[in-house]
Amino acid sequence: MMKPDFGRYIDHTLLRPIGTTTDIHRLCSEAIEYGMAAVCIFPSYIPIARGLLKDTRVKIATVIAFPFGITFTEIKEAEMRASAARGADETDFVINIAALKSGEDKFVEEEMQLLTSRARTLGVHTKFIIETAYLSEDEKIRACKIANRVRPDFMKTSTGYGPAGATVDDVRLMRTTLLPEIQIKAAGGIRSYAEAVQLLQAGASRLGTSSGIKIIEEARKG
Repeated sequence: MMKPDFGRYIDHTLLRPIGTTTDIHRLCSEAIEYGMAAVCIFPSYIPIARGLLKDTRVKIATVIAFPFGITFTEIKEAEMRASAARGADETDFVINIAALKSGEDKFVEEEMQLLTSRARTLGVHTKFIIETAYLSEDEKIRACKIANRVRPDFMKTSTGYGPAGATVDDVRLMRTTLLPEIQIKAAGGIRSYAEAVQLLQAGASRLGTSSGIKIIEEARKG
């Protein structure tokens, strides 16, 4: 891995419900300083981040229907549109996990297709969170095969609110199943450089973590 610019793999994340505006200012400042790919924040903080990150290379990622995904498709679309209007570059949607587990693959696919299509008309990249800790191996494979038909920009392992986060085995399974052009974002419980490297080697190309500075500092120390 390229240690000097390891930040390019990281979405610097603040998704605590008690995060303050001071925390957002610090998050954006750190993302700029450490050359991170993006900040990942709740939608209401997008306008603040947009002002702080203007004229930088750091993208703004936000979360939609977070953390459970069990809401109406039109609400997800409305959240995405409002986020895009305020300056979001990337949207991390939570799929309807219950629908997938209920075998309602057609619904999951149609929702993913609609949201991906509408996001692209707005120039917004899409990531879909499947919350791997709740899924069987068959359900993970089915989710990835749905993505292969829709072709979003990313599939993402976890919200960080489930019983477990990203694992090497899950990333490897997703990479084996997904089309090459669909990237993987590993998220949840990534706290060390060693863990980050293992996930990247397994096939992830983006890491969602609140431990980004620690990981980058460990990378620099070698």
